[in-house]
Amino acid sequence: MPVVELSYSRLQKLVGKVSKKQIFDSLPFLGLDIESEDNDLIRVEYSPNRPDYSTDFGIAIGLQGLLGIKTGAIKLKIQKSNDYAIHVEPTITKIRPFVTGIIAKNGRIDDILIKQLMAMQEDLHFGIGRKRKKSSIGIHDLDKISFPLTYTTTKRDYAFIPLNSDKKLTVSEILECTDVGKDYGPILGNSSKVPLIFDSKKQTVSFPPIINAAITSVTTKTRNLFVEVTGINKSDIEDMLSVVATMLQTAGFALVSTKISGGKNTSPKFELKKLVINSDLINQILGMNLNNSTIISSLKKSRLDATLKGKKIICGVPSYRFDIFGPMDLVEEVVLGYGIQNSVSQTMIGLGFTEALNSSLTSKKILYDMTNRESNKIISVLDSKSQEHTILRDSILPGLLENLSKNIHTSYPQKLFETGTVFFQADPIGEKTNFAGVSSHQDATFTEIKSILQSALNQGFSLQIETKTFSHPIFEEGRGALILFNGRSIGIIGEINSKTIENYKIRVPVVGFEISLSGLIFD
Repeated sequence: MPVVELSYSRLQKLVGKVSKKQIFDSLPFLGLDIESEDNDLIRVEYSPNRPDYSTDFGIAIGLQGLLGIKTGAIKLKIQKSNDYAIHVEPTITKIRPFVTGIIAKNGRIDDILIKQLMAMQEDLHFGIGRKRKKSSIGIHDLDKISFPLTYTTTKRDYAFIPLNSDKKLTVSEILECTDVGKDYGPILGNSSKVPLIFDSKKQTVSFPPIINAAITSVTTKTRNLFVEVTGINKSDIEDMLSVVATMLQTAGFALVSTKISGGKNTSPKFELKKLVINSDLINQILGMNLNNSTIISSLKKSRLDATLKGKKIICGVPSYRFDIFGPMDLVEEVVLGYGIQNSVSQTMIGLGFTEALNSSLTSKKILYDMTNRESNKIISVLDSKSQEHTILRDSILPGLLENLSKNIHTSYPQKLFETGTVFFQADPIGEKTNFAGVSSHQDATFTEIKSILQSALNQGFSLQIETKTFSHPIFEEGRGALILFNGRSIGIIGEINSKTIENYKIRVPVVGFEISLSGLIFD
């Protein structure tokens, strides 16, 4: 999985009025897995299917939607112009026939932006570009180029000064003697001619998909950019360009069109893709009863456009979201926008559970002593208004057992769940969102509670869990397990042991689970 390093302070400026805690809590619900955190910096893994998350600009767009700061699809504002023409010659047709491009003006480029541009470029190359075979990007200093450009072919003895070099090399020397040439030269096969982009002064701009010319290098002094994408499929190169264009517009650049002619090439349109879905299908798949207004709001929080037309919802999908193909993908976006906490709550209520709402502050007795858990990682609050409840909880299950202990005169079965914040020792104190449930009645079993948890995670998410036998002080020996998702532990499940049940003075067997919701969706 690719990793991007983010700065909390930069994200706060990009997203708007948002706290560091809100960012930390929200990142996992964008499908981002937090790898590490160090003061202002946080490293997160993202799916290769979401290259827009390869920069903090793309992640800021997602956070704005999830937090309700800005919703709906990002629309590219592109000024039309005839000043930036690219002519495609027939000789390129059988080698790498397609090219597209965009102009980005009046931006501020610093070292961080250059680093993110390079990282995004390589992630796109390895993802949708299939290691540059299907498509590749070149990013250039516009002011070093004279338009119009020509996309053509040249012989292998042609020489120019490539990026990161100060001397001329022939095409053959680049392919045979440089690391990038050795890595990607095989894409071009044994053809005697190779692709090249020239400007009107016959200066070399790019040798795709291998390397740019040195003269167009981007530095912190660059203010205007030219982005070109070449490849073997028109839709792939336009998808790739849309990711870069969206990022640059979000970074403050003004976008200007290029005029492309020759072969099967045309200028990109970047139009919203229209998809139609019915609310009945969404509710059927999710096992919920969301009204049209809620569904539309959820889609907009996922940064899509959505409008109601009769009984159908018309969705507008931005061109950089090429991971969205059809109705099932839209259902996932509804889940994302609606929120996993809301969704599991609705599902658990549908399964006959009652939602509990316990304080994050509890006591050592409830949290550790009565559950037979080790108390060597207690997080105490010095200025608590309660003399008894002075400890931040690291688990939700003890609180739910305490709820059951107060309801012993109520008829059974009793079924409770809660989603909420738990805390763990870190610098500063760490927080995450957990989801826990308990079922208490005479015939409560491990099989029952595992089935309930799987049902909650299947509704809309299609998340399959596994269990692995595991000893835990709160569970009967041999009747407890780790909950595994994609091979990693996300929680615990089992039959509460008789000693704990006795400590809480509960009169019937109890089964329960607790998982971390962070990073579950679209992991």
